[in-house]
Amino acid sequence: MLVVLRLNMKKYFSFISSKHKPDRQVELIKSEINKYIARERRKELPENIGFWDFDCKCGLDEKSATALHVSTIRKTVDQIFESKAESVYVEILVKPGSQIKKQSEK
Repeated sequence: MLVVLRLNMKKYFSFISSKHKPDRQVELIKSEINKYIARERRKELPENIGFWDFDCKCGLDEKSATALHVSTIRKTVDQIFESKAESVYVEILVKPGSQIKKQSEK
């Protein structure tokens, strides 16, 4: 049996930066999240697994973070930024997708 260990992203991102304006800082946060997801999707898949799936949470802090689909993370980060918060909590857990990879015919 192949055991796959994956690193997960559990991180607080600050909207306040001494180097960047707040709007630019939000874009940098979303870019880092996208890079992490893309890097995890490129990793080798175990046998009989069709894709990598993600369990995501986003909120003001770890306790108030709500589960959401990976495609809505960017929108949620924008909404939290517009609510004048100082930071955002993002949690992305990688898991094997439920679709089974098709066997190639020989």
